[in-house]
Amino acid sequence: MRETGWSPVCYEYDGSFAGFLTCVFESYAAKEEPVAFFAPEDTRYALWPTRRIDTHPQRAGRVYRALEPKLGVWGKRLVCRGFLAGMEERERHIWAFLAYGLRRGPEAARDLGDPRVDCLRRAVEQLEEEAHRYTGFVRFSDYGGMLVGEIAPKNRVLPLLRPHFVQRFAGEDFFLHDRTHREGLVYQQGRWSIVPVEGLTLPPLDEEEEGYRQLWRRFFHAVSIAQRENPKAQARNLPHRYRSEMVEFESEG
Repeated sequence: MRETGWSPVCYEYDGSFAGFLTCVFESYAAKEEPVAFFAPEDTRYALWPTRRIDTHPQRAGRVYRALEPKLGVWGKRLVCRGFLAGMEERERHIWAFLAYGLRRGPEAARDLGDPRVDCLRRAVEQLEEEAHRYTGFVRFSDYGGMLVGEIAPKNRVLPLLRPHFVQRFAGEDFFLHDRTHREGLVYQQGRWSIVPVEGLTLPPLDEEEEGYRQLWRRFFHAVSIAQRENPKAQARNLPHRYRSEMVEFESEG
């Protein structure tokens, strides 16, 4: 719903969450309705006037601190996790929810009959479901003392996976590479960070690690019972799109 008297505009920003919150601040300060948000990788054309918004940490912080008082805990969760979701035009959907929520208050997040709320809720559920699956599907290999895993998720799941793997490998160094979003979760000497990764070339596996991979693949096939094979159940529990990242589905050699 368009804010009365507000001018439609397209915002160009750096693609970060702080940058998006700065856009929200600017939209209310200038009484502009952002009809499109363009991150650096966007190739779309603008049909409305376009304004470049530089990230302003203080303004972004003001918006962030207002999320819970204005929208409630669940409303803040929808905004923060919605930004990690892989839905198209996520920023526009989040802004529409924010505009609705700031008018109505915390009750807005529970209004599942409203399409703005329902759209964001479904996107967050898909994000959380994918992250949950990856806690069991990620496979790490040892590269000279550094555990390395690679995933290709639809959503930006690394922030949700971080607590699980930091706790699980608290005494190890590891690197989890998200090929889709070109970023990686690094954990070394008890400290973690999520960093941009333009490309990753791994060295050949050493003989010991390759031996462990072969043992795991053989165990996986040895415990299967041909008479009880159920491809539909296996596809439901181990969807095909995850299998290219799982050692047990790699071919020998």
